[in-house]
Amino acid sequence: MTVSLALVIVVVATALVFDFTNGFHDSANAMATSVATGAFSPKIAVLVAAVLNFIGASMSTEVAKTISHGIVDDTLVTTEAVFAGLAAAIIWNLITWLAGLPSSSSHAIFGGLIGAVVVASGLAGVHPGVIVSKILLPALVAPLVAGFASMLATRAAYRITDHTAKHSANVFRQGQRISASMVALAHGTSDGQKTMGIITLVLVTGKLQEPGTGPKEWVIIAAALAIALGTYSGGWRIMRTMGKRLVDIQPPQGFAAETSAATAILASAHLGFGLSTTHVCSGAIIGSGVGGQVRVNWAVARQMLYAWLLTLPAAALIGALASWLAHRAGTYGFVIDLVLLAAVTGVILVLANRNKVSHHNVNDVEGEAEASTGRLAAIGPGPGRPVLVLDSISWTSARDQVSLSVGLTAQSGLAPYENAPDQAGAPHVLSVADVDTEDEADAVTDTSIHHTLRDWG
Repeated sequence: MTVSLALVIVVVATALVFDFTNGFHDSANAMATSVATGAFSPKIAVLVAAVLNFIGASMSTEVAKTISHGIVDDTLVTTEAVFAGLAAAIIWNLITWLAGLPSSSSHAIFGGLIGAVVVASGLAGVHPGVIVSKILLPALVAPLVAGFASMLATRAAYRITDHTAKHSANVFRQGQRISASMVALAHGTSDGQKTMGIITLVLVTGKLQEPGTGPKEWVIIAAALAIALGTYSGGWRIMRTMGKRLVDIQPPQGFAAETSAATAILASAHLGFGLSTTHVCSGAIIGSGVGGQVRVNWAVARQMLYAWLLTLPAAALIGALASWLAHRAGTYGFVIDLVLLAAVTGVILVLANRNKVSHHNVNDVEGEAEASTGRLAAIGPGPGRPVLVLDSISWTSARDQVSLSVGLTAQSGLAPYENAPDQAGAPHVLSVADVDTEDEADAVTDTSIHHTLRDWG
């Protein structure tokens, strides 16, 4: 086996690893809202998404062609540059996954590849016109279109139905099973093809495939299988952010968001756009929150926006550094890149295991720091008789702790807790005596703040 063939095999394997991270990083795109509303249980959700991702990835190759010989000149690309781009995308995916931020896997691989190719072959190695028309412009337009469509659909759903009725919620949950499946299928047609394009590019650089040709059959099957397995592993951290932390999704909103996102993604994949499904789904979820007139957590939305803006340049920088090392030191540089990639991956996984998110606690929401402390007075059965005072609130939801929801009103600052626990020593009705918060206005306008009381005594 020659050194060049060995490099190609390693890079193809790395591409499939990236495809796996793409699956678990972006599985939230399809199923976060359905899990949040109870339309799917967490495990069933990722199973359905995995199967449909596999089918979707096998349906088309237009996006794969955009990657393999659209954004870069495949005659000037080296195997080392492709590996550097993949390493950058994997590292950025894992960093944002650890933070629970739904950044774009698509932009991570685009950025990593562009940075690596520019270092290896100069500016002649990339096609700026294609980058602008098929990556940057869709990234700006698609989330806005999906968000606006989702807002209108949500308002229509709330206007024509009694969304407070139990049967209405059940109908929308049934609809979500279809709309979420559409998003999963669309995600496969879009993101599954990107790895096919990368592997095709590697085969071209290794002189194992003619330039300008599409992905081979085994490449399509391998890429589809990798993204399906990644999806089934479940990206629970990001699913929590999109399903609960960004907007507290209800069934009508979830159905509207998923339908809008699926339409935008399928249309873009048909046109060969390198669209970010994360951007589209996030925009649709925010639009559903605005349309449903519920609180959008703009602090989380800002964090997501920063991650979106940083993804392309950050991945490009990492890819450029890895490419420089691989080309500067030859085979030794390539091996150093591989070792560093494995080391960074290991460190991130160790950190993730310290605060594990799984299908057991995916819908438990960590509260925001600006309202993390307060003083609650518990009122007993008799009028105005305090029986217990609670001095600490924890917004960190955990298993086996008591979760309550409180409604705050700007008029009185007092409101009863709903669903107060019925247990020995605990009150049946709770009222807010005083809330110590840095953002008073935000606290008193939230109608569905979820608290967890760590200590009843």
